[in-house]
Amino acid sequence: MTGGRGKGAVKNTTTALMPADERKAGKRKAPVGRSSIPKAKKEKKADKDPNKPKRPPSAFFVFLEEFRITFKKENPNVKAVSAVGKAAGEKWKSMSEEDKAPYEAKARKRKADYEKQMKDYNKKQETSANGVADDEDAEEANDEENEASGEDGEEEDDDDED
Repeated sequence: MTGGRGKGAVKNTTTALMPADERKAGKRKAPVGRSSIPKAKKEKKADKDPNKPKRPPSAFFVFLEEFRITFKKENPNVKAVSAVGKAAGEKWKSMSEEDKAPYEAKARKRKADYEKQMKDYNKKQETSANGVADDEDAEEANDEENEASGEDGEEEDDDDED
């Protein structure tokens, strides 16, 4: 048997090239004490903000919204969600680019709306991170700052004349 490896052949060539005294000899053993070491707890994910806008659907999902209605009318006995998804996927693949165009246009419009909503949402998050909860509080804080600096402070001018 030339060229074949027997049972005792070394599989890892890097260990074969090492000096014999540095190689690990004998059977492999399980790592010592690994089960007794407690694992670090995973960090808890931040709670999802219910006010955050949902991501917009893709063109396929816009198509799927309409397809579900027609599919349920044609097949009232089919209750499986997977059957609706499979049928929709097959129809979507068979559709031409012209047929898909209105759904892609709707998806682009929804994406633009989503981006606008996200800008507004992010602005609100920045203001709340700065310690101001909403717009009314921001106006009150500006009024207080103006009075303190003397810009809008007619009452302060009266106090200075005394």
